[in-house]
Amino acid sequence: MQTVTEEIKGFLANSSGIRKMFEAGIELKKQYGEDHVYDFSLGNPDLPPPPQVAEALAKIAKGAAEPFSIGYMPNAGYPALRSMLAEILSEEQGKKLSANHVVVTVGAAGGLNTIFRAILSKGDEVLTPAPYFVEYGAYAGNFGGILKAVPSKDFTFELDVDALAEAINEKTKAIIINSPHNPTGQIYTAEELAALGKVVKEAEEKYGRAIYVLADEPYRFLNYDDTVIPSLFTYFEHSLVVGSFSKTLSLAGERIGYIAANPEMENVEELMNALILCNRILGYVNAPAIGQKILMECLDAKVDLDIYRSRRNAMAKVLSDAGVEFTMPKGAFYFFAKSPVKDEKVFIDALLKEHILVVPGSAFGCPGYFRTTFCVSEKVILGSAEGFKKAVQAVK
Repeated sequence: MQTVTEEIKGFLANSSGIRKMFEAGIELKKQYGEDHVYDFSLGNPDLPPPPQVAEALAKIAKGAAEPFSIGYMPNAGYPALRSMLAEILSEEQGKKLSANHVVVTVGAAGGLNTIFRAILSKGDEVLTPAPYFVEYGAYAGNFGGILKAVPSKDFTFELDVDALAEAINEKTKAIIINSPHNPTGQIYTAEELAALGKVVKEAEEKYGRAIYVLADEPYRFLNYDDTVIPSLFTYFEHSLVVGSFSKTLSLAGERIGYIAANPEMENVEELMNALILCNRILGYVNAPAIGQKILMECLDAKVDLDIYRSRRNAMAKVLSDAGVEFTMPKGAFYFFAKSPVKDEKVFIDALLKEHILVVPGSAFGCPGYFRTTFCVSEKVILGSAEGFKKAVQAVK
């Protein structure tokens, strides 16, 4: 007897790679002890939130006895927070935004689902460079959309604008640009985005429909070399930015994010009204009240980027010393490294024998690679060095 749909079975098969490794890590730790397992499977920030978060929580707790202190607010979020976000995003994105251009969401994932509910019709296609965050397919599929992955340039993972141009057709409704990128750490340049902007504009004129370009930016803060992160608002009229504070403030479990719309977009007011409605009817109702109140006290706070920068360098040395090839990530907190053998699962099995957990590249639509996170302690990173060397030697 069938218990779930075939579509969900497909999503389970494609998205299980990360969680399977995470769960395998739990079992290995039970068997061998925490200090003898090197788990690089999950991008769960381990740094504690900045001190301002604890201070904000104490303030929120003190006021919790007041009526409606943690009750409903407007579906788009607290007006004061939307105004604060608009001010910060105006500077970050290079366009003057008002509070009316911002919706507070249940994380970046909630933001993407809200957008897709508002803009997608059955059969619409959503393009994204591969490798890609696997749940994009589910987010688009939730509302009848179809994700189409377009390979990036091999090994460097720069945008392949020609390939994206070829993939755009009369069914294309949106393109997801994730920069800094999960899983590769790539940051797309102004030149790449300008070239894609020209392609998108020509396609909009050809097919007579808007093509929305979505900047998925939960990792924007994690920029290790002061690389310029261009705003999509500069290159695409129909553009939206989605972000969160999961990494910036180590608030991943609080699920707090936002959508910001290009203020120069045609019919932007109608779109914002649709996003606010969809935020409600999807069952989110509103973003978490406590998370919003934390942000109003902590928007200028950040975790220490230098800690992640040091870890990136440590992970680079571990992989280099083991003979693993990779392109140095400019942002986020992942390496997307080349497997020493064509079938990365063979190498991942060799790593498991050394109690090292990474995620296969096939989980991100790009076999032949593997992803390792560095949002873990340097003790774990350095402790894995001999295991990586042994695993590489075992498969050669």
